[in-house]
Amino acid sequence: MENFSELIKTRRSMRKFTDEELNQEEVVTLLKAALMSPASKRSNPWQFIVVDDKALLKELVHCKEHGASFLGEAALAIVVTADPLASDVWVEDASIASIMLQLQAEDLGLGSCWIQVRERYTATGMPSGEFVQGVLDIPLQLQVVSIIAIGHKGIERKSFDEENLQWEKIHINKFGGQ
Repeated sequence: MENFSELIKTRRSMRKFTDEELNQEEVVTLLKAALMSPASKRSNPWQFIVVDDKALLKELVHCKEHGASFLGEAALAIVVTADPLASDVWVEDASIASIMLQLQAEDLGLGSCWIQVRERYTATGMPSGEFVQGVLDIPLQLQVVSIIAIGHKGIERKSFDEENLQWEKIHINKFGGQ
């Protein structure tokens, strides 16, 4: 990637992936980005579960009633969890790690998509986090925030069009201030 501005313009949610697997260097680079994520007071409340087993990926598709079906086609998923006892801002820290994974994936030329797990439910009404914990044997003290699906891009998407920026949502000095 040329620079950060280009990176954030080209990063788009990818829900279609090729069958190509990721190589070890790509996976290590992704995990380094996650482990270098900023965290409040360097508490690092996050932990990551890397899933590349196709049967598990297909099972994780059911973590939400809608919005996770593409997970079964991803090369891998990184489940982002955090320990609420390690930090009072564990949700924010895990969210930052999630986007760091997505930005690193884009920089590698890979596609990714965030699957929201926290505060979501399966088709049967079970909390999505509880479902994922059961599938992956995640300890109860860790809360699942997201699953980041990653793989080689199955389609090309246009970069974000700056003409669509909502400048009206920017306020100077105070809300509504000009």
